[in-house]
Amino acid sequence: MSNFFFKRRLLALLVSLIVLVTIVGMTVKDRPIPTWPERIIRDTFAFTEGLIYKPAVAIAGFFESIQDIYQVFEENKALKQNLQQFTQVTAELNELKLENEQFRKLLEAKQSKLSDYQLKLAEVVARSPDRWNHTLIIDRGAKDGIQPNMAVITPEGYIGRIQSVSNHSAQVELVTDIERGNHISAIVQSSEPVYGVVEGYDPKNHWLIMRKIPLQAEIAEKQLVVTSGLGGTIPRGLILGEVVSVKTDEQFLTKDAYIRPNANLNLLEKVFVVERSFVPPTEIPIPNSVPGSTTPNGVEGELQGGSTS
Repeated sequence: MSNFFFKRRLLALLVSLIVLVTIVGMTVKDRPIPTWPERIIRDTFAFTEGLIYKPAVAIAGFFESIQDIYQVFEENKALKQNLQQFTQVTAELNELKLENEQFRKLLEAKQSKLSDYQLKLAEVVARSPDRWNHTLIIDRGAKDGIQPNMAVITPEGYIGRIQSVSNHSAQVELVTDIERGNHISAIVQSSEPVYGVVEGYDPKNHWLIMRKIPLQAEIAEKQLVVTSGLGGTIPRGLILGEVVSVKTDEQFLTKDAYIRPNANLNLLEKVFVVERSFVPPTEIPIPNSVPGSTTPNGVEGELQGGSTS
């Protein structure tokens, strides 16, 4: 009896396999219209997948957007850091270029005709805003051989002279403080040198005023004005500036020349202090002068030097 049921189950299994193979064979073929069971199953799966797929895509897109935003934030942060570093490096590079240019000009000036003089490099360490056009402080003093009345220059030209000295610093009286008695003997470079004295300053136009110029002297604009060196403390040939205007003085006896300084007095960082090997005395007596005697110029008594540099 049990053998009979076993044979029937085996027969049913074989029939089921045959039917399954037949169905598989029929469904494997390309058919334009699937069977109705396939359509039901396919539509059911499509509807179910649609309900699950759209929210899943939206959630996945949301987390991807958050990840992209975080990545953009990190990239932006890194770019800002790089930009700050680039700005800092650019500023340092510009500072080095400016410093290199300053040292190059200083070296060229030292190797120029000023080689006859001893130049001491100094750095400007202080400048009072209320006396911007009058004085500044440098980091060289008596310990470095700095003495009062020494000329102070830049590669562009003369800017002033030492006014007072401490052990490790010195105060420089600028050429623009000329009204205080800092007069400078100068020459206008023309076909024939024209001598005069720079003894005035026009604060409105920032011009030096050269006076005591002979009325018959021929002076034109853009002619260079240099120091004459007659005073003894300031070397000859230091550029003061160029002539921008000429007019006759109020007494119609001499001419006044207005000079634009060649050195940039608003940008002073490194300067040279000029030490001359010979400084003449401020007074030059005439030997064996007696009362009533006459000098070659017809002046009685002694010939005394002035305070003009």
